[in-house]
Amino acid sequence: MKSILSIAAVLTVGAAAAMAQSVDEEIAERIAPAGETCMQGDECAAAAPAASDSGGGARSGKEVYDASCHTCHATGTAGAPKLGDADAWAPRIGKGMDTLYTHAIQGFNAMPAKGLCMDCSEDEVKAAVDYMTENSQ
Repeated sequence: MKSILSIAAVLTVGAAAAMAQSVDEEIAERIAPAGETCMQGDECAAAAPAASDSGGGARSGKEVYDASCHTCHATGTAGAPKLGDADAWAPRIGKGMDTLYTHAIQGFNAMPAKGLCMDCSEDEVKAAVDYMTENSQ
């Protein structure tokens, strides 16, 4: 009887150790960084795709608006001018498109840089600004 219990204990400890190792590997995989930091000039930077390269090229202004900008510009959150509200957009457009582009890219008042679309290129942000102004005059 003792030998049977000893064998069962050894098997139980072995299974528990294997399970613990498996769990540790799963945890390590889940908390691993999503990618590498690659600085300009490093060898890996040459192989890195452009930020706006999602396989289909640059997104249109409407696509960027629908994906990011609408969160605030559809509701007027934090004073954002609503899409289609010509009165709210007129003074902003009056400052010039370069000013609108700069504010959209760098952030202005309550608006964060790029409207938090960190995977948007500057050209995509400009396209979104163009889309909003063209649909708000």
